[in-house]
Amino acid sequence: MSAAKAAVNPSLRLRLAVAGTAALLVALVVSFFGLSLLFERHVERRAAAELTLHLDQLIAALGIRERRLTLAREPADPRFARPLSGLYWQIESEGETLRSRSLWDTELVVPPLEPGAPASRSIDGPGGTSLLVIEREIVGGKRLGNRPVLLAVAIIRTDIEAATAEFRRDMLPYLALLASLFVAATVFQITIGLRPLGALRVKIAEIRRGTAQHMGGDFPAEILPLTRELDALVSSREAQIKRARAHAADFAHGLKTPLQALAGDVGRLRQRGEIELADDIQALTALMRRHVDRQLARARMAGQPVGRSNVAATIRRVVGVLERTPKGGVIDWRIDAPENLAARIDPEDLTEILGNILENAVRYAQTGVAIEASGDGAAIRIVIRDDGPGIPEAMIGHVLQRGGRLDETSGGAGLGLAIAHDIAAGAGGAIALANGDPGLAVTIRLSPAG
Repeated sequence: MSAAKAAVNPSLRLRLAVAGTAALLVALVVSFFGLSLLFERHVERRAAAELTLHLDQLIAALGIRERRLTLAREPADPRFARPLSGLYWQIESEGETLRSRSLWDTELVVPPLEPGAPASRSIDGPGGTSLLVIEREIVGGKRLGNRPVLLAVAIIRTDIEAATAEFRRDMLPYLALLASLFVAATVFQITIGLRPLGALRVKIAEIRRGTAQHMGGDFPAEILPLTRELDALVSSREAQIKRARAHAADFAHGLKTPLQALAGDVGRLRQRGEIELADDIQALTALMRRHVDRQLARARMAGQPVGRSNVAATIRRVVGVLERTPKGGVIDWRIDAPENLAARIDPEDLTEILGNILENAVRYAQTGVAIEASGDGAAIRIVIRDDGPGIPEAMIGHVLQRGGRLDETSGGAGLGLAIAHDIAAGAGGAIALANGDPGLAVTIRLSPAG
């Protein structure tokens, strides 16, 4: 399902990269054709300037001899003398035509012009070729007998097109290099632009681990509305949790009086000799109390924001309470816990876990209880060992199961283990049981505080 969603909803980084790359390609394609067009226009202007120079040479050499047009000298470019070379000139006046040898046996079809107005245009040339032509129509003075004369100089466009094509080929590697630089710049820009989202993710993870309470305001202006909404959500959840805990406490106090009344009824039934009925009511009352205790523990830790607990200090606090009990004051306590060891769990929850497990250990221990805590970067482990009878092997897998019958637990463990297991699981941890030699070993695994 997650893979399908990822395919349907690509990442923001991918969307920005695709959009940036598409815009870059469009810009490069437009630049490619735009630069090609500009270069072609430039080459045409250079060619037109060259043709204008030839045209001026023809006008300067033009004359009349015996009422016929003559050229004192032809343009010096040898291409005018080579047949179909691609460079041509032609002069027309009153039905008389002079043309370059390069035209061979063809004539240029040149549209008429206004007198004295030069023009640059494309016309068809020999063999169906396309020519760029510069033409000028003049009215000669006495030197030309006042005759109108149309002069045209043309060059084949193949040379212009070849120069443009060569320019395009030369331009492609540079455009490819430019595209690579732009792509790298786009990736860098996206990385810098999305960096605040990484900081946002880190801050949310800190809130989840319990090392931070709020998002804070150290974010760009575009993300601040989101962080404010997240802070409001966290505050709302905290308020809901406090109300749920208060309701759970009220519920526990409300049940305490009826259960105590039932316990009094059990005593009176025993005094009247109704032992069997008293035992049944006592068993049901104990079962009710255990169910209530377990459900209240779940309600208390459900949705609770994860805190930070000093493991050694919590162990000493719980042991100090148990040492004031008749059994806890006579057994031998052995504690080995580093002072700087911190777990990612609410202090009240860790106290509840240790209290339930250590109460069972004290109840069934013969001479002592050993507590050893250790941790690394991956997990924190608290191992509690007693020298009691342990649990039957067949029951170890059943004791911590959700929905198991609590009155079936026996040996060195009771309902407290199931409650402790639920609280540890709610904090992302786990509890494992194993029979030792002698007694029971309970291993609590929790995440280290960040």
